[in-house]
Amino acid sequence: MSSDPFSGNGHGPTPVDVLDVGFRPVAEAEPRPRKRPFWPAILLFALTLISTLAVGAEFAASYAQNREPFSDGSEPFFAMLVPLEHPQLLVLGIPFSFTLLGILFVHEMGHYVACKIYGIDVSYPYFIPAPTLFGTFGAFIRIRSPITTRRALFDVGIAGPVAGFLIAAPAMAYAIATSRVVPGVQNTAQIVFGHTPLMQLFIEMFHPHVNPSWVLLSPVGRAAWVGFFATALNLLPLWQLDGGHIVYSLASRQHQRISILVALGLLVLGRYAWSGWYLWGGALLILSLRFGHPPVLDRWEELDASRKLWAVVALGIFVLCFTASPAMTP
Repeated sequence: MSSDPFSGNGHGPTPVDVLDVGFRPVAEAEPRPRKRPFWPAILLFALTLISTLAVGAEFAASYAQNREPFSDGSEPFFAMLVPLEHPQLLVLGIPFSFTLLGILFVHEMGHYVACKIYGIDVSYPYFIPAPTLFGTFGAFIRIRSPITTRRALFDVGIAGPVAGFLIAAPAMAYAIATSRVVPGVQNTAQIVFGHTPLMQLFIEMFHPHVNPSWVLLSPVGRAAWVGFFATALNLLPLWQLDGGHIVYSLASRQHQRISILVALGLLVLGRYAWSGWYLWGGALLILSLRFGHPPVLDRWEELDASRKLWAVVALGIFVLCFTASPAMTP
């Protein structure tokens, strides 16, 4: 499934977590899954490890100097090159890199295990290295056989975000509890990262009556922030994102209408909150109009009460992890 920027039902990996399912006619016999090489997953993971270590080195250096990342005048892309030119600096990026890769890995393994429970043919997790602010566009898995029931679709869709959140939330709590309070730290920042409702709660819990903008997140906190952002993106209730799968399993007839409305809502947020929503909203609107959600084979099955309760839990996780303004320039 694809995250992240931060894996898709038949449309390949994207920066967010989508299921990839190739559906066959019911009458066609399902072939036995063939073994596929493991080396591409290992290679992508190694490249992502290096790129996240490089970015993590800047996060560690800025934290040690009591400043926001990239606030020394350096461009984020060029800041990544310094540790690559001096590999001994990569060790500084371990707290950020290992935390972020751990969150993404657990997220994907949530999907993977759910697929295995239902006998769905699924790939290994693939990580996506990238020269970005965080060194990765996330990770994804590919699902190669039909998802037959609403229950299976729901369980596979929700398993990843819940699993990743169970790692990201404690990591953020620890990071905020141990982070520094530096008055005016954001005054020289090139990029200011927004606070989610759960972050606000942790700040009030561990640093009561402190201006939230004074809390300088440690590298572990930066990784948990990316985990929150990826979780919120994946739980958007549209198209073939994890949230879209949940909506489809609950109300398949209203799925496309809901997808279009949510995508339009993101475009509105792009006007009033963060311009990056123009990209996400526009792309997801086109995908929602162009590619409908593949139907499950047993579309008449109703979800039980416990799964409907888990849908409410997923909504709660989305609210706790979402921020309308993820990144701003002062």
